[in-house]
Amino acid sequence: MRLLRYWFFALVLTLIATLASAQNSQPDYDAWETLSDRAIAAIEAGRASNAALETLRSDIADYRSEFETARQGNDARLRTIRSQLDALGPAPEDGNEEPDLAQRRSALQAELARLQVPSIEADQAYTLADGLIDEIDRVIRERQAQELISLGPSPLNPTQWPRALEAVNQSFLSTVGEVRDAIRNPVHLAELRDGLPVAGVLFLMALVLIGRGRAWSNRFGAWLYERSGRGGNVWDLLVSLGRIVLPFIGVAALVAGLQQLAIFGIRGSLLLDELTTYAAVILIIRWLCERLFAKDERVAIIKVSATQRAEARWYGTALAVMIVLRGLHELVAGFDNYDAAQRSVLAFPIVVISSLILFRLSQILSKVGAGDEETEAQQGGARVIRIVGRIAMILAPVAPVFAALGYGFAGNFILYPTIQSLALLGFVMVLQRLVEDVYLWITGKGEDSRDALTPVLLNFVVLLSSVPLLSLFWGVRVADLTELWASFLAGFRIGETTISPIDFLTFAVVFAVGYVVTRLLQSALQRSVLPKTRFDVGARNAIVSGTGYLGIFLAALIAITTAGIDLSSLAIVAGALSVGIGFGLQNIVSNFVSGIILLIERPISEGDWIEVGGQMGYVRDISVRSTRIETFDRSDVIIPNADLVSGTVTNYTRGNTVGRIIVSVGVAYGTDTRRVEEILREIAQDHPMILANPAPAVLFAGFGASSLDFEIRAILRDVNWSLSVKSELHHKIAARFVEEDIEIPFTQTDIWFRNAPGAGETAQTDAGSEADADGTDVAADDTGAAAN
Repeated sequence: MRLLRYWFFALVLTLIATLASAQNSQPDYDAWETLSDRAIAAIEAGRASNAALETLRSDIADYRSEFETARQGNDARLRTIRSQLDALGPAPEDGNEEPDLAQRRSALQAELARLQVPSIEADQAYTLADGLIDEIDRVIRERQAQELISLGPSPLNPTQWPRALEAVNQSFLSTVGEVRDAIRNPVHLAELRDGLPVAGVLFLMALVLIGRGRAWSNRFGAWLYERSGRGGNVWDLLVSLGRIVLPFIGVAALVAGLQQLAIFGIRGSLLLDELTTYAAVILIIRWLCERLFAKDERVAIIKVSATQRAEARWYGTALAVMIVLRGLHELVAGFDNYDAAQRSVLAFPIVVISSLILFRLSQILSKVGAGDEETEAQQGGARVIRIVGRIAMILAPVAPVFAALGYGFAGNFILYPTIQSLALLGFVMVLQRLVEDVYLWITGKGEDSRDALTPVLLNFVVLLSSVPLLSLFWGVRVADLTELWASFLAGFRIGETTISPIDFLTFAVVFAVGYVVTRLLQSALQRSVLPKTRFDVGARNAIVSGTGYLGIFLAALIAITTAGIDLSSLAIVAGALSVGIGFGLQNIVSNFVSGIILLIERPISEGDWIEVGGQMGYVRDISVRSTRIETFDRSDVIIPNADLVSGTVTNYTRGNTVGRIIVSVGVAYGTDTRRVEEILREIAQDHPMILANPAPAVLFAGFGASSLDFEIRAILRDVNWSLSVKSELHHKIAARFVEEDIEIPFTQTDIWFRNAPGAGETAQTDAGSEADADGTDVAADDTGAAAN
């Protein structure tokens, strides 16, 4: 244990020493000067090959990284010295300065000049390196463009055909001759005899794996798919990889067995070395076609008819074979130094057949999902496949036309990147289906959840990650991608501040940690600490909310500081933006400040019964911008915090829940008022929710139009029960009045009719009839017109 501890401390010290030496090390400017001179000479001469220029560019890029580090090596120290000079202030114009201050200023300026020298030197070297890289990139791009438009021999020229066939025949005879010479060599014969047992075992294993490996994988995959519950598609995909792995192992065993025989020459060895690669291409493309156009419609990713799926599987495998033939042609042509005419003639049949197969496969893709009823997301995916298929249909016949005219590079640039792009699109679709299946497996949701937000975002990430590879297919160099990535990592500058993706990532991680810690602290306060204090519910909620705001603010501040973002450089921009934001967001800012005031002053708290702006209900939540009130009909009303601070608010339960209610009742004229008062007092005193101190009061409110009006004014223990208490008092009053034979009158109206001249008797007769009919006394005079 002690030895392990010593070893750990030694490792830590070694890492510290390594980091310190890395920080103190400076670029080798002598070696850089030699490299830069060589690069300038190569660019000016224009005779270096693209491979040599790429190597030269890579070396220059390494130096540029060192220069970038050296430029920023003394930044912290330089900022400190500049801050010290700023603290001293400007030197007096008359030159009269205290000797100590002058000496200190001179020392700081000398130190500043000394520290700036490495930075300036590194900056100059960085500028030169960056310029050389740009020039090398320009030269390579010009060569690529010139190569695309270069005109070579046409493969349709019949005079070139015999020479091309003769070259193929010569390559074949040379390969056979190498094998024949090896067999005749006694040394090789001895090696052949020694390697036969091992080769025989390898051949047997290759025969079994190549012949039965795919069948075994298919059977096991079908068995697992039938018996698996959740995640059946995931397991089926993983098992289907055996269709690649087992036959590939068989091919590798075959190649190893042939190499054990030691009878192949240089050409044969080259072919054996590439055989595993060619087998991998065919197996992977075949597997991809089986996943995209599976026999089982449930597993198939691209939905077409069974006949079209079978054709697509065959066409995809045929394209893989054509790609292998192209690679074999380039291998042999490069080794035997075929001329341009021979290469063009031999490559043309491969281009024509590949174009025909691609065109037929594109026709199938262009009809995917046509007329099918699918979900919107599935229709979108089918639409993309149809568009890609139509583009491939246009490009497929163009390639052989260019090749026939002699523009072989242009034809290859159109044809083979198109095939590679289709294969990449297929891989993306398989990975996206895998992502969806894993999501459904983990969450246990149904097929309808394939269009959920999480798998959609993950599928977008998968698609985005394929863009660099797609760009490589279409002529973008690896150096271009690395340059773009380096520029992305370098970030952008705002004033004196450089903001890079690393800064954003650091900010996001630190802020996320601070946010989680804040939420945990809020939870601990709300569940463990505050319930043990004497604070009421409103005070607890205010403390928890205030802790959340403070924690998020501190988390953002710490994240900004940790990421190294200098906000002082953004002060001018922030000042300009604040004016516009102030006009556009003044209401939001006002509500935010009002929310803080509500949490500090606490005129209302969660759970209070308030009335504001004609709305009455319980406060359920006080957030940064608004307050949510739950009304008595269980609907939520969102009120801006500014209205609660600046408006009139009635809080029925602030401080305590004691409150007064008023119950009004009327009795008929002629009733004993003292008896009514006594009965009402007894009813109020008997109710358990009404306080005895202060005692309820019964008031003779006055003489109404139809009744003698009384009021019960009582203090409740909990005003939240006021409606229920009023209802119960009304029931008891009605019951007691019935027992005491006390009448509660209803509104009575006397109607007077005034008859017009000549219509008095008719009016009186009609009025009398109405009076007799409903028992109402009606009086009339001779002047006409009615009155109340």
